Amino acid sequence: MLRVLIVDDEPLIRESLSSKVEQYSEETVVAGTAANGAIALKWLDAHYADICLTDMKMPIMGGLELIGRVNERYPWMTTLVVSSYDEFDFAKSSMRLGALDYIIKPVDQQQLDGALARAAQEVSSRRRAEASIQLMRSLPHHQSMVRRWINQMQTVQFETLPLLVVDTLDMLESLAGERFYLLNPLSMAWLEMIVEELKKEKVRIELHEGKDLGLWEKTIPQEKVRSYFRLCAVRRLEEGAYRIFAVSKAMKDHPTRRAVEEVKDFVGKHYAEKLNLQEIADQVAISRNHFAQIFKQETGTTVWSYLIQIRMGKAREMLLGTDKKVYEIANAVGYDNSVHFSQVFKEQFGLTPAEFKKRMER
Repeated sequence: MLRVLIVDDEPLIRESLSSKVEQYSEETVVAGTAANGAIALKWLDAHYADICLTDMKMPIMGGLELIGRVNERYPWMTTLVVSSYDEFDFAKSSMRLGALDYIIKPVDQQQLDGALARAAQEVSSRRRAEASIQLMRSLPHHQSMVRRWINQMQTVQFETLPLLVVDTLDMLESLAGERFYLLNPLSMAWLEMIVEELKKEKVRIELHEGKDLGLWEKTIPQEKVRSYFRLCAVRRLEEGAYRIFAVSKAMKDHPTRRAVEEVKDFVGKHYAEKLNLQEIADQVAISRNHFAQIFKQETGTTVWSYLIQIRMGKAREMLLGTDKKVYEIANAVGYDNSVHFSQVFKEQFGLTPAEFKKRMER
């Protein structure tokens, strides 16, 4: 997910640019707007953004000064400039300051899309390169974690994956430091390294980076930036691990596998409801006991354990991404009793909901 700050002194243009930016991609959102550079810097002091899309001529502080200040204070950001034909000298100056592209008003959707695509590529490439260098430098100190991952992937240990992910996240955060935006590329670099190790065992895996949709609001306060990127990294590590699990088991297209996939889909949509094994087995017209055996054989875990994993995963996202109370989260994922919910959560993650939130946000 890329968050854009739009800076222009004309309200109608800010509104138009906001609409055009969000038409580009569901993964590119407008996090905030400002009427001049001074207001933009004040907004950035309190919120997070990846891209600054700014006009040149504005009262109090124009685009050139804003770009210089952004470069100094927020070096992870990329800047795009929008301005008029008669301001070409500003365009040249903005490029010298590192602006990635210059877009002429009135802004054409196709032209803006191209600029945003280049900005997204620039952000991704720069961060992936930084993460790869950081990981390679530290890898000799983390061989025990590498071996732990390889062993767990090869033996398909679903039950202890949440603890492995949390421990891995702590390790990656020690490499990122205050650069929380590096947690995403660090997670992908880690997974790719594990995949390379597994190739030695003739396991071939193709990883795809997941999306961060639905994990947070468009605007992220500075005090929540760390929590947001930690949550994104957890999702990447978990999705990557499940992909590796699936390939490691080399599951073939077979009627029993299709039944299991149908049930997974059903559980994913109805996890908040009161489910029992018979009701779940009924979805694929297989007897309860036989289906339980098939599910365990195909996935390495029981149906009930899988349901709990889905519920706890959703609970974790709500715990970190919303202000809901524990009892509200419990109800939202299918538990009437918040005490029982907390016990199950602790069994899954090794920490109570309150302890887990404190650890993720500390």
